[in-house]
Amino acid sequence: MWTKKVFPKAQRVNLLAMETLRSLSARPERLKDFVMPLAPGTTVVIDEVQKVPDLLSVVHDLMEEKRGWQFILTGSSARKLKREGVDLLAGRALTRSMHPFLAVELGDQFSLERALEQGLLPVVWSSESPAEALKSYIGTYVREEVQAEGLVRNLGNFHRFLEAISFSQASVLNVSNVARECEVERKTVVGFADLLEDLLLSVRLPVFTRRAKRKLADHPKFYFCDAGIFRSIRPQGPLDAGGDVTGAALEGLVFQHLRAWNAYGGDDHSLYYWRTVAGVEVDFVIYGPRGLWAVEVKNTVRVRPQDLRALKTFKEDFPEAKVFLLYRGKDRLEMSGILCLPVEKFLRALTPGRPLDALSGGVPN
Repeated sequence: MWTKKVFPKAQRVNLLAMETLRSLSARPERLKDFVMPLAPGTTVVIDEVQKVPDLLSVVHDLMEEKRGWQFILTGSSARKLKREGVDLLAGRALTRSMHPFLAVELGDQFSLERALEQGLLPVVWSSESPAEALKSYIGTYVREEVQAEGLVRNLGNFHRFLEAISFSQASVLNVSNVARECEVERKTVVGFADLLEDLLLSVRLPVFTRRAKRKLADHPKFYFCDAGIFRSIRPQGPLDAGGDVTGAALEGLVFQHLRAWNAYGGDDHSLYYWRTVAGVEVDFVIYGPRGLWAVEVKNTVRVRPQDLRALKTFKEDFPEAKVFLLYRGKDRLEMSGILCLPVEKFLRALTPGRPLDALSGGVPN
């Protein structure tokens, strides 16, 4: 949809069309027969390029023709490209990622409660049956990307892994615990976790270790790429605490917004979390050319003094950092020198290209 809007006059190669897929899989060099007659400067969109990885070498060769052709290569997985070691056009291509909706993109349509329940994937947000759309989305990934490509030998093990790792959302990832829970070998869980990232379904957030003054944790935190995906995969029953699930979804929602803000803003910041071995943890650390920020997320309508403890500790170690807390209340507060912002207003104001300094000071009451 995006390429059709931004490049309406582009020539298109759709690898979801079976005839096209069969033809180019058999002989990738047939792409030259399609491109060579095109006028200089023509844009060519190749959709789902990972289905025929050898096309990247052909694109590279066509770029060397110096005819000014522009190639837009889209895909929903990097697994096959990495696995087959094909030409990834290093130095000749820009890599751009697309994320679930930002609140600012939806404007008045954005609802925090709805985003926490069903997430912000465009195909889900626009669906008349979001829950069914989510199930279909996950099912499509498992069926088309995992099963069809032979990436997983035992789908039962993979499904159990998905459920088990969903309990790690917004938590430090303990691979051994996940392996024990889903009853598979540890090395298999490591492979499954790598697979989730290659399918763009999850992210592991590293620890911020610069100028460390304390002994820190060394394991990453785990997040699904969308709060709705997490809610769809996470099993729930009468013994599950609803607040725990919502809190993990809220933290994940903030994370996906920060990732999109960073990716679209072009400032090249890095995202981390910070955790001491004593268990003092700050949910997010943003470090880059514009500064250092620490963000804590609380699923509560009132800020308690103990909620500020981790940010105070971080500020002691990094006095130059700007720190703020996001919570479910409605008022902009300052407590013990720490700015506390309503999370919904923060998300609505988070705009790519707008620095967090301006944002934290510009969220209205």
